Amino acid sequence: MLKHVAIVGVGLIGTSFALAAKRDLTPESAPRIIGVDLDVQYVEQARQRGAIDAAGTFEQAASADLVLLAVPVRQMPQVLAALKPHLAEHTVIIDAGSTKQDVIAAARLRLGDRFRQFVACHPIAGRERHGPLAADTTLFDGKNVVLCRSPENSDTTVETARLAWQAVGAKVIEMTAVTHDAVFAAVSHLPHILAFALVEALAARPNAKLLFEHAASGFRDFTRIASSSPEMWRDVALNNREALLTELDAYLRRVAAVRDMLQASDGDAIYEIMQRAQRAREHWLSGQLDQLDQRNQFNQEDGL
Repeated sequence: MLKHVAIVGVGLIGTSFALAAKRDLTPESAPRIIGVDLDVQYVEQARQRGAIDAAGTFEQAASADLVLLAVPVRQMPQVLAALKPHLAEHTVIIDAGSTKQDVIAAARLRLGDRFRQFVACHPIAGRERHGPLAADTTLFDGKNVVLCRSPENSDTTVETARLAWQAVGAKVIEMTAVTHDAVFAAVSHLPHILAFALVEALAARPNAKLLFEHAASGFRDFTRIASSSPEMWRDVALNNREALLTELDAYLRRVAAVRDMLQASDGDAIYEIMQRAQRAREHWLSGQLDQLDQRNQFNQEDGL
């Protein structure tokens, strides 16, 4: 059992992890958790919520049984560098970053011979609100956490990471970093970029007030994730740039094809695309992924 946990970055993910780690445990059996964050208000809010026991330093964090890095991905290198001089032999470091190849490369560079103590992870959980006040004890319940094992990791280190996520309610799956970044460029990073771009484009129009006055549930649902942290998603976009550009190009080709259908008043083709999309979403929601219809002219060119 983990007795001492350090959370670097006590925002939504870090504070939710801390709350879940203490859930249903007595004060005597719960791990002692310290929080490290440059935002002192975040630290105090996390402490007031009972997520962390005290504010801490990088030196204190580096001797914990487990360190969770829950900071924007572009901050990972400097955080890893700050931990390295003080890192205890028994400490396992996990992260919650949305990109993996870049984080693993940074950890290998910054931790050097201690890289073996780092296990790259990505919890597929979150919401558009951020900060410790948005944290939720149940945020990870039933959610997947992708674990990207490195050759340097021992089975014991990986098992520590796995058990830590399972303790907060998550299901752990393993995936290579390359596959992870390609998959999530398509199903996470691209949708966020589209939502941000649409809202910004409409807000910049001269008649923006009129447009937003009449926006309803469809617009709200499509653009919900545009309320997410701009700092976090800027970093994700830049750090997974190549995979995201590939997905953007594929999406733009599809949009151009739909535009051509509309220009030609080709109702049958437009209906077919909409019907395939509707069925695909229904199969996804019901877990019937083997029923997905992959028979269209775009898949070979645009698929992973």
